[in-house]
Amino acid sequence: MSDFDYELPEGMIAQYPSEKREGSRLMIVNRDEKSIKTDIFKNIHCHLSSNDFLVMNETKVIPARLVGRKPSGGKIEVLLLEQIDEYSWKCLVKPGRRLKIGSKMILGDILQGEIIQWGDKGERLIKFSYEGDFFEIIDKIGKVPLPPYIKREATDLDAERYQTVFADKQGSVAAPTAGLHFTPQLLEKLDSSGINSARVNLRIGLDTFRPVMVENIEDHTMHTEYCSVSEEEAEKVNSAMQNGKSIVAVGTTSVRTLESFAHGRHLDHGNKHTNIFIYPGYRFNVVDKLITNFHLPRSTLIMLVSAFAGYDLIMEAYKKAIKENFRFYSYGDAMLII
Repeated sequence: MSDFDYELPEGMIAQYPSEKREGSRLMIVNRDEKSIKTDIFKNIHCHLSSNDFLVMNETKVIPARLVGRKPSGGKIEVLLLEQIDEYSWKCLVKPGRRLKIGSKMILGDILQGEIIQWGDKGERLIKFSYEGDFFEIIDKIGKVPLPPYIKREATDLDAERYQTVFADKQGSVAAPTAGLHFTPQLLEKLDSSGINSARVNLRIGLDTFRPVMVENIEDHTMHTEYCSVSEEEAEKVNSAMQNGKSIVAVGTTSVRTLESFAHGRHLDHGNKHTNIFIYPGYRFNVVDKLITNFHLPRSTLIMLVSAFAGYDLIMEAYKKAIKENFRFYSYGDAMLII
């Protein structure tokens, strides 16, 4: 695990998004040439061609942070993690130890909850009661759940910028951050250049931010996340591969979805909960190129990109990024691995 650790000055963790989505810096890592170049994300079309095919995670971040009160008046905070059924969600709660099974809560005017089960990682299963559409309710009363390394409260800016422009499927508590750099205009430019795309869906949970706690990475138990690929989108990807195109995954969540549904050089469709763990030594079936951000040390995400680009090349790229003051993590700059 210590092989995937590195020192990052705290000031390099982006606390706000770039002024413009496509204005982030872009590092281009070429695996064959073992070269590292830099550019601006808006020029990414210059580093791709009509022989490339993009796959994006269209998951939508929900305003999962809810503030409410006990019937007695005490303040309660709830973070939605994963939907279990129509009325039940796995959540984190504050104050955690004081809220026992049977504890009730009032969130906004028309949403109530009751803790019905404790989890083994500190989470609680809450059954909600309400009238109307749950997602419309939390849109009114909830806040964007920013990652723990963004040391500020969420603002109206985050409601827009911590969401991709192609987000469509409700359910994530974190954004697929590689997709944050795209604008409708940039997507249109890519499409007009013959760089077509498909959409998959993986609901990102809070575990994506948790560091690996074991020294031998093979002892790590990967968290599970719901993912899906429609028959129509799978056909697009398969057609692209049959025509000899390179599959460019936009983000590690797109990688995990594609590789979870891969049977050799073929993509199945359907839905499942995946716990695929990709680290050096993994053989990729579908993904040929990758667009990603710069990840936390000791995380499964830096292991994935090391598996894709090679450990030594990724460590060299990260050292260069630190030296050249790239912005790191969710609101940070991007990397294109070709």
